[in-house]
Amino acid sequence: MHGQPITTPFGRGSIKLAHVSRQIEAAGKTEGRTADKWKVFRDVCESRLLIGIPDRALTVLDALLSFYPHGELSEATGLIVFPSNAQLSLRAHGMADATLRRHLALLVDAGLILRKDSPNGKRYAHKGKDGGVEDAFGFSLAPLLARRDELAQLAQEVAAGRRRFHLAREALTICRRDIRKLISAAMEEGADGDWAGFEARYLAIVSRLPRALTIEIVEHALADLDALRLEISKQLEELLNSENMSGNAAENERHIQNSNTESIHEVEPRSGKEQGESPRHEVRTRSEPLKAFPLAMILKACPQIIDYGPGGAIGSWRDLMQAAVVVRSMLGVSPSAYQHACEVMGPENAAVAVAAMLERAGHINSPGGYLRDLTRKAARGEFSLGPMIMALMRSNTSGSRLTA
Repeated sequence: MHGQPITTPFGRGSIKLAHVSRQIEAAGKTEGRTADKWKVFRDVCESRLLIGIPDRALTVLDALLSFYPHGELSEATGLIVFPSNAQLSLRAHGMADATLRRHLALLVDAGLILRKDSPNGKRYAHKGKDGGVEDAFGFSLAPLLARRDELAQLAQEVAAGRRRFHLAREALTICRRDIRKLISAAMEEGADGDWAGFEARYLAIVSRLPRALTIEIVEHALADLDALRLEISKQLEELLNSENMSGNAAENERHIQNSNTESIHEVEPRSGKEQGESPRHEVRTRSEPLKAFPLAMILKACPQIIDYGPGGAIGSWRDLMQAAVVVRSMLGVSPSAYQHACEVMGPENAAVAVAAMLERAGHINSPGGYLRDLTRKAARGEFSLGPMIMALMRSNTSGSRLTA
């Protein structure tokens, strides 16, 4: 204690050994030490939940610090502030007297301030002939100075925990988004796999999340969802690798056929008078692996195009592409618009898009503009045939039930 006596509270107020311990600790760590009072206050605000004080107690501590005349806490300039409760209440935004007393007691119990009571319990100071304070009775800010480093460490821990929580929630949001979109894409495009089972597992994990999240809950859910996402990704990778192998075989077969026959995209001559067209030139077709849609599914979703196939039937993808050339002319789609769609989407997918447009012809004002819009979206990666085909299948299925 360096010769400094232990002080006790006025009147009936009792003292606890914990208060004695804090007085001894504060007396031993303040000598020769300084600290920016507002830096210490910010550290207390940051770590208040670890310290165990409510936010209104911070208002009282802020008011107490405002009565300390210096910017830095230092034993050399004194660490006692002695405002009356009326003055404290004004600087604490009009806090009621009973509330003020309660929060002052909380600050003492938390070891942030100490009481130094006068003989009559009043707060005041004795000044010397030079006007300097010789002795004062009120609240000592010594614990804030003594715990300077501890409070800074607590504030850093809270900031690190908050960042960890933020990053975990961010990762959880991305993981949830990835899983939902991967499952939806697989279902919409008819990919093989137990996607309903994956969806059920996803919902089971998400349903366990409470409204009030903690870092432990978030990280546990993230671990489960991350494992599920990895499993889904592996299944899609295996599926796509398998499709790419079969797609390469189909591409080789189409290459052999195209070397012996005229390209279906040259069936119609170009007039060169249609708006936006360039001079006549050979059309470049881009063969891509077929999407995960069986031809039978396409014809079930778009049955009207069957009438335009060779001999009024469609038995292959080549038949579908030939029928699409006839339908695009009938719909008024320019050769250049269809050619561009074939180059961006691939000829098979462009044919499917035309077949779907035929089903919805009564609802499309400008088929050529509509196809160009789909092509632009496909080029940006914003268009998938899956939702369109599934919607047409549902429409045709419900229509057949109504007419049955």
